[in-house]
Amino acid sequence: MEPFKNLYNDTFFNKLTSILGKTLKGFDKKQFLKKIHDDEWEARELKARMKHIAETLHQFMPPTYEQAVKQLYAFIEAVLKEGGRGGLEHMFLTEYVEKYGIEHYDISMKAIEFITQFISCEFAVRPFIVRYPAKAMKQLLKWSKHESLHVRRLSSEGCRPRLPWAMALPALKKDPTPILPILENLKDDPAEFVRKSVANNLNDIVKDNPDIVLAIVRRWQGYSPRTDWIIKHGSRTLLRKANPQAMKLFGLAVSDKVVVDKLRITDKSIGIGDSLHFTFELINKGDQPIKLRVEYGIDYVKSGGKGSRKLFKITENTYQPGKPVVFKRAQSFRDLTTRKHYAGQHTLAIVINGVELASKKFTVSK
Repeated sequence: MEPFKNLYNDTFFNKLTSILGKTLKGFDKKQFLKKIHDDEWEARELKARMKHIAETLHQFMPPTYEQAVKQLYAFIEAVLKEGGRGGLEHMFLTEYVEKYGIEHYDISMKAIEFITQFISCEFAVRPFIVRYPAKAMKQLLKWSKHESLHVRRLSSEGCRPRLPWAMALPALKKDPTPILPILENLKDDPAEFVRKSVANNLNDIVKDNPDIVLAIVRRWQGYSPRTDWIIKHGSRTLLRKANPQAMKLFGLAVSDKVVVDKLRITDKSIGIGDSLHFTFELINKGDQPIKLRVEYGIDYVKSGGKGSRKLFKITENTYQPGKPVVFKRAQSFRDLTTRKHYAGQHTLAIVINGVELASKKFTVSK
């Protein structure tokens, strides 16, 4: 897979400098590119390149932050006018507001509201939540009723207590109460994009405050099909851990009548880049139908040699007594940007309603 940092290639910079030449008075393309491609450029990863572009752009901006923000607006409008749209490569815009706007709350929050409709500002808004907690959370609550689905999503995504790759929000980890009115407003949002963020926010909260999420599940359950999906997805950490209250709320009982049989791995030794192929049978040996959450786990060997389990959901269905159900699956061991594989002995586990019922070991080699 092409590294994300290579989004910043010649094609990108040709488009970027072309638009800046039209929107930014006195822009010097040659000098800008010289500063971009300094001695450290090749070694920089994606986030560092975003930051470097924002810092370099700042050197060519007007002297005041308010004027600079107007230039960001002009840039976005020019991109849209030419038929473009926001992508990961445009995150340097949010970096700019995050780095240079923290002392200018009102201007920056208006900028975030505008920019997030082009490229998401969930990272940029977090320093403002830390610096101005009451004001910022009040603004996010207002945004939760915005006409733009992108702004509504930001109201949830921006205050996620454990947003990956983002600045921590320790106060909201400890007490997520300010988040709850925002999620309340979004619990039946018409946009799936927004509902996924609400579910992910709940799943963040549950890691530090499970009782709060369980109370929300009880209150929201049955409100609408959209809301039922949110609470189910937002409770996935509890379900994976077989939390008794969560299991009961979603009708997932633990039963000794459920059996996993004939777990087979096609190749007990695979190489990095190959796929693990496996099959197993699931049998309900009781005399009543039972609702089951069927998952498999891989105990991945990490760089230090220890194992770390990752669970993958297969399905959730009601199973009738007697007849075995056969499952066939394949799990890729190709390296990804988000997951690197290491050689060593791994374990495959079949997990039913949060309980491991069968497992087999296999070896991954270089």
